[in-house]
Amino acid sequence: MADDILVLEDFLPYRLNRLAEAVSRDFSRIYRERYGLTRPEWRTLAALGQYGTMTATQIGANSAMHKTKVSRAVAELERRGWLLRETDPSDRRVEHLQLSRSGTAAYRALVPLAKDYERKLLAALEAAEQAELTTGLAAMERIVTRQKG
Repeated sequence: MADDILVLEDFLPYRLNRLAEAVSRDFSRIYRERYGLTRPEWRTLAALGQYGTMTATQIGANSAMHKTKVSRAVAELERRGWLLRETDPSDRRVEHLQLSRSGTAAYRALVPLAKDYERKLLAALEAAEQAELTTGLAAMERIVTRQKG
């Protein structure tokens, strides 16, 4: 093949993106069927469930979501009564977000489903393949993180 042609299907960033999208789409059926959540809503719920109180900016950075997606997800989770906002007294432009009791309950109900999904996905691989995947992903994350820093 010519050096000036890029075979997109073999290009690592493209393959990783396609795989991430396919896995994310497949997993989204679980939280969409159970709670009618969108991906940004799930990611916001998951971030707050894991880290507790966060700002919208922190949620966006943590989940690689654009601020408009985070804003819409926050508004919807608040509408459901799953999220509480508190304005920062020292900077009124900043809001601290956290899950309400019902938001925490929904998060706790979804955690075992997420872990079960991950377990089933990994079970399709041999033990050595699982280890290689984990090692390879960690190495790629280090490389890309180092390039940004």
